[in-house]
Amino acid sequence: MLRIRLSRRGKKGDPHYRVVVAEKKNARDGRFVEIVGYYNPAMKPVRLHLKLDRIDHWVEQGAQPSNTVRSLIKRVKQSE
Repeated sequence: MLRIRLSRRGKKGDPHYRVVVAEKKNARDGRFVEIVGYYNPAMKPVRLHLKLDRIDHWVEQGAQPSNTVRSLIKRVKQSE
């Protein structure tokens, strides 16, 4: 089963994230199928970029977004 979730990057105390499509069983920072965005909560304002067309494509293929990614998608769609 595919999952759309965050993959952590950055150094200790300064995280930023990639939004990736990955197998649910793979490790958080392990193999992934595609990068569909990025999220940096430390920047002011928060830096968030999602490829909504690719996310929609993967959801149609059966991928499920994690709770966090689901809230980020809502945030991006509200700001449009």
